[in-house]
Order: sequence, then structure tokens, then C-alpha cells
Amino acid sequence: MTNLEIYTKVFVDTFGISEEEAKVLKFQDIKAWDSVGHMGLIANLEEAFNIMMETDDIIDLNSFEKGKELLAKYDIDFAK
Repeated sequence: MTNLEIYTKVFVDTFGISEEEAKVLKFQDIKAWDSVGHMGLIANLEEAFNIMMETDDIIDLNSFEKGKELLAKYDIDFAK
């Protein structure tokens, strides 16, 4: 599985949405992505990629696309 597939799967599994929905998702676009859902997403991302995200990055993750930018800081390459 590629990093992008893993990343997408985390969104799909966390929020119970399709891959297509995940790729355009923004914070609070759906009921499940509230503050509690956000922390679940962060926990699942940290587990999937074996990282510990910094507080500022946790706060800044407000969309599927922004998450990819932020995870690049942790050497997660989505081009592979």
C-alpha cells in the first residue's frame, strides 16, 4: 500500500466515508469531523505512520490536502 492509500484509508475508516469524499474533505464538512472526530483522526494517522504530531500541526490539519502537507514534515512521501 502506498502512503497516499494509507492516508486515504485513515480518513475513510475514521469517518465512514468514500475515498472520493475523503479527497475533498474539510474540517466540519461532515458531522463526524468535529473536535472529537479530529482527535480520532490524529490518533489514527499517528498510528498508521508511526509518528507523533506536534500540537501546532494537529491544530492546523483542517483538510485532507492540508494533512498531506503537514505529514511531509514527518518525512511521509506521498509521491511513492
